[in-house]
Amino acid sequence: MIETFQASFERRWGHLTHPRVRALAWLLDSPDLLDPASAHWGGRIASLTPVTPAVAGWLEALQEDPSPLDAALGLKFYSRLGLYAEKLLAFYFEQHGMLAAHGLQVQVNRNDTVGEFDFLLRDGSEGEYLLHWEFATKFYLLEGVPDPGVLNHLIGPNLADTLGLKMRKILDKQLALSRHPAAQSLLVHPVRAAQALVKGWLFYAAGALPAMDGISQEHGHGFWCTPTQLPQQRYVVLPRLQWLAPFKGRDVEVLDLDALRAQLFDLAQPVMVAAVDHIDGWEVERTRGFVVPHDWTEQAAARRLAGTLPA
Repeated sequence: MIETFQASFERRWGHLTHPRVRALAWLLDSPDLLDPASAHWGGRIASLTPVTPAVAGWLEALQEDPSPLDAALGLKFYSRLGLYAEKLLAFYFEQHGMLAAHGLQVQVNRNDTVGEFDFLLRDGSEGEYLLHWEFATKFYLLEGVPDPGVLNHLIGPNLADTLGLKMRKILDKQLALSRHPAAQSLLVHPVRAAQALVKGWLFYAAGALPAMDGISQEHGHGFWCTPTQLPQQRYVVLPRLQWLAPFKGRDVEVLDLDALRAQLFDLAQPVMVAAVDHIDGWEVERTRGFVVPHDWTEQAAARRLAGTLPA
């Protein structure tokens, strides 16, 4: 039997129970969402190096004393998951001497912002070059049949975007930022390469796991279904800031199937849930998925007809 990603993550990182440290471990050690070697991306997909024993030890030290990480993230509540993930990754880059700049805005004048560099990283021991990395943490549901090379049938749960649209924006616009004349005065070293680092999970209807060009074969994945299609399990509803790493927690509300269906009876937006097992006093994620409204696929079709999602 093939080990699930959740099981392998728990085997390696089960000792990390602080939510922020666990999320950081996931960012550093989760499979890429996109395949950097695929010709589909033309070499413009970045990948983090494998976690070394030194970095694993650093994460364990943060588990024992997370105050440096908590101080870096601050007291603010992060309403945007992408910003939260970006701040976690910036902390890692800064702590390991890789970060030249984070969130650096490029402006033509005070009222005209051209764009913003997610990360400028030092490249090489002398730091004579920079790497420009755009970072995204995304969650998409496959609706319908995959569209080879386009990826527009991988849709955000709120129907706001598709993986195809997101990647075209990053590749065609955001990765060109270092070539803009207004960026030149901000760059102390030339940018050697501009790439996208994309982490996340994809979700499929029951029994589906198609191979797709450009998608990493090892990517993290789960299910999507309507409330009536949910299997008999014990569930935890996952708030947005806990969507990154496989869930592990105590003193949380665990729902049986009937209770979860009752809670999601009049569902307006997709909700992320984790099916959990009770292990040594902890609720540990076995699998995860989005529970969607009964008419979610009809909503997606209507959005496509209206032109607000690609066909």
